[in-house]
Amino acid sequence: MIAQPDPHQLIISRELGLSAGQVSATAGLLAEGATIPFIARYRKEATGLLDELQIAAIRDQLARLAELDKRRQAILSSLAERELLSDELRVAVQSAASLTVLEDIYLPYRPKRRTRSMIAREKGLEPLARAIFSGKGAPPQPQDFVSEEKGVLTPDDALAGARDIIAEWISEDAPLRARLRTLFADKSVIISSVVKKNQESGVKFRDYFDWQAQAAKTPGHRLLAMFRGENEKVLTLSLRPPEKDVLPMLQRLFVRKNDFCGQQVSLAVEDSYKRLLAPSLENELRTTLKERADREAIQVFAENLRQLLLAPPLGQKRVMALDPGFRTGAKLVCLDGQGKLLEFTAIYPTHSERKQEEAGRVVVELCSRYAIEAIAIGNGTAGRETESFVRALGLPAAIIITMVDESGASVYSASETARAEFPDHDVTVRGAVSIGRRLQDPLAELVKIDAKAIGVGQYQHDVNQSELKKGLEDVVVSCVNSVGVEVNTASQELLTFVSGLGPALAKNIITFRNEHGPFAARQQLLKVPRLGAKAFEQCAGFLRIHGAKNPLDASGVHPERYAVVEQMARDEGCSVVELIEQEARRKSIEISRYVSDSVGLPTLTDIMAELAKPGRDPRQTFSLFAFSEGINTIDDLQPGMKLPGIVTNVTKFGAFVDLGVHQDGLIHISQLADRFVRDPAEVVKVRQQVTVRVVEVDRQRKRIALSLRDV
Repeated sequence: MIAQPDPHQLIISRELGLSAGQVSATAGLLAEGATIPFIARYRKEATGLLDELQIAAIRDQLARLAELDKRRQAILSSLAERELLSDELRVAVQSAASLTVLEDIYLPYRPKRRTRSMIAREKGLEPLARAIFSGKGAPPQPQDFVSEEKGVLTPDDALAGARDIIAEWISEDAPLRARLRTLFADKSVIISSVVKKNQESGVKFRDYFDWQAQAAKTPGHRLLAMFRGENEKVLTLSLRPPEKDVLPMLQRLFVRKNDFCGQQVSLAVEDSYKRLLAPSLENELRTTLKERADREAIQVFAENLRQLLLAPPLGQKRVMALDPGFRTGAKLVCLDGQGKLLEFTAIYPTHSERKQEEAGRVVVELCSRYAIEAIAIGNGTAGRETESFVRALGLPAAIIITMVDESGASVYSASETARAEFPDHDVTVRGAVSIGRRLQDPLAELVKIDAKAIGVGQYQHDVNQSELKKGLEDVVVSCVNSVGVEVNTASQELLTFVSGLGPALAKNIITFRNEHGPFAARQQLLKVPRLGAKAFEQCAGFLRIHGAKNPLDASGVHPERYAVVEQMARDEGCSVVELIEQEARRKSIEISRYVSDSVGLPTLTDIMAELAKPGRDPRQTFSLFAFSEGINTIDDLQPGMKLPGIVTNVTKFGAFVDLGVHQDGLIHISQLADRFVRDPAEVVKVRQQVTVRVVEVDRQRKRIALSLRDV
């Protein structure tokens, strides 16, 4: 018997433009508990080389369709319990392809609060409504429905009640709602106006005090800004198409004749639209636009976060880190190559001359004592002043001096993670340690901080928080696994994001490592409590053990493929170590000979790349950066200056750049290149070093306009 294709998988295949086989294989792997990084890296043959984004899209679509099925079953149960489920209705519910269509079908049967239509039915006015709506037969007599007992005191009361019933029938017409939904999406205009009494307090929204535009063409960042202004009661918004595009169409659909019945239906149509349909469809449109804007903002945040997490690491260098401050001085820490805290103190490089001399002696002495190789200075308050002070000390030229973005360091320093790591030190020491470790390995340090606190987003507090959390978590997991993790030095937080682990197993690995010493081989991971065969399959390829007896344990080759590499070595008459060390031997291997039912060319190609550079770090090499000397505040800036800067945030409307003046400047999208730019991410990335031209300086509003054109 031939198995029937899964209808959900066929839908996903069509929507994503993938083959049914790719979707089916991916869905099967996800159902078995495989993670996205594992599937993308080690199951290429099964999925037909799908990347992480495509696999994530399949996962999300499967979840969406599962939610649709859950709602479908709830509706069917509700209809059955109330004995409303006809065969025709069952077929309609079961064939609904989207949540919107499903809810339209259910709308006439949904339990409601007492509506005007319900009250009119209770007064016995439904027959009058039917007679008017059909417009057939003898003209209905409203006076026949007058009843003091039922609360229908006049013929006009009877007609008003009948129109309420007709208005509800029209508003619950599923094909009509679908047609109007399209019209709302295509023709709606967003009209934004200010709430007069909040005009002064809401000055940050002044661009939208008197503003209108087509909803379909309004950028996501503008939508989120207006929705925030509305939530803060500064703006009032309307999102509807012009009535001239709607009401005449509705009249043509429902008003058959220009007689008594036609006139009553015409009034009911107008009431139905203004009172029922328009508010309902406007709310739907708001939800749709908000979801679109959320997706865009989350995508921007996720891409920025990826660039930040994958910023080049300095590596295992001995670092002095300074968390600057004016009044409280700078907290200074010294770290060894693995980020271990060796010493901490406070210096006062911005205070009196005596304090400065004392601070200089401390820095010079500690640099010598701990053979410091680099000095990391936080880029917050007093950062540039502290940097200038350190550079003037005449330290050995070999010592790297650089500013480090300290966004989120205060969040880390007050966190449970920091308290557990440094229970005997205050937040300022923890913050300085975090700054130093960010220079050594940004990824390893930033995973300890809630991604939202890193501050590289666009309206991140306004978007759907659960979707944001999922999107950012995907990025962190992707980055951690693409780089790989040294199991013998990794923190619990870093291990948490390794494929197949999570917080509990990460904690167990740390406990096992503390009790039994460093792991000597990947297979030893199977001795960790609760780390079974499935978890080992998912995590082993992403964990590195440098110095292990088997050199493959330090590579991205998965243990399930060690036998293939060992066979290659035997065929070459050498050891695995020699195969790794000798390029000539690797070049002589014809990998097609090793293709089997379980191993294809994509996996073999990856294996050969790993043998060439075992455990290679995909991040770029560290590049030293320095701000312009003498440019420390916004007052030092003048239009026309060309200055070095670091991109701190990329949005849909431009990019923000740190010039070292405690206020980021904005390169508007129109100033990013001498050509049309559709998306700023095409031109710049977070942490990219750029040279910009100062276009305008608004000192009062603390705004700096920059350009990459003609630089």
